[in-house]
Amino acid sequence: MERSPLRTELARPGSQSSGARIAAPRIALFADGANVQEMLTAYRDGMVQGFTTNPTLMWQAGVTDYVAFAREVAAEIKDLPISFEVFADDFAEMELQARTIASWGDNVYVKVPVTNTRGESSREVVRRLGGAGVKVNVTAMLTLDQVRAMCDVLDPKVPSILSLFAGRIADTGRDPEPVMREAVRLTSRRPLTKVCWASPREVLNVYQAEACGCHIVTCTKALLDKLALRDKDLTEFSRETVEMFFRDAQRAGYTL
Repeated sequence: MERSPLRTELARPGSQSSGARIAAPRIALFADGANVQEMLTAYRDGMVQGFTTNPTLMWQAGVTDYVAFAREVAAEIKDLPISFEVFADDFAEMELQARTIASWGDNVYVKVPVTNTRGESSREVVRRLGGAGVKVNVTAMLTLDQVRAMCDVLDPKVPSILSLFAGRIADTGRDPEPVMREAVRLTSRRPLTKVCWASPREVLNVYQAEACGCHIVTCTKALLDKLALRDKDLTEFSRETVEMFFRDAQRAGYTL
């Protein structure tokens, strides 16, 4: 299967992507999580083209030492993008944390939230970081106004990612596809800025992201595992579902 330019750019020499085996989409798949072993398995299998995490995922995974976790991952994964997020709410401290995180590797992107908890834009922090050569991944974005504001301050000479939480847009009853298509258009003159469809809720979102022209889609392990279902025969899938119900009823020992 022909790969998109981004997938070609991010593929490791000599790696055999499982995407070819499961007819994965041409969009770049970034594993989203904070389980070190799952991350390393995905990396060694060549099934993804990058990694993202955040403080919530780390907390859910039981990570107690941020630096130790990040350095362990960065020591093993040196040739694919990895995004680690700042956790400060004060912009000055946010910038200091970002510079520290960026020092962990040339492949490290620093996730900077689009605002602080007071709703104040982080655009000036993003501007200064880009000017210092820091690769940023602006996260928690949901509106096109936010995209426009960040496009104005991103350094065009430094790789960057804009992570729009399409899944959260959909959670409000809105269709995220028009937003994502316009975000791709707004960044079209910035070849080093990639649009990421973040927080997908189902496998269909991966293919929607691809159709919208997004460069990246984040996937939890559960979503990555389900990519093998693409074009599966629905009649057989139905039979397997019935078999699952029957098997589990037998295991439970249900009687009437």
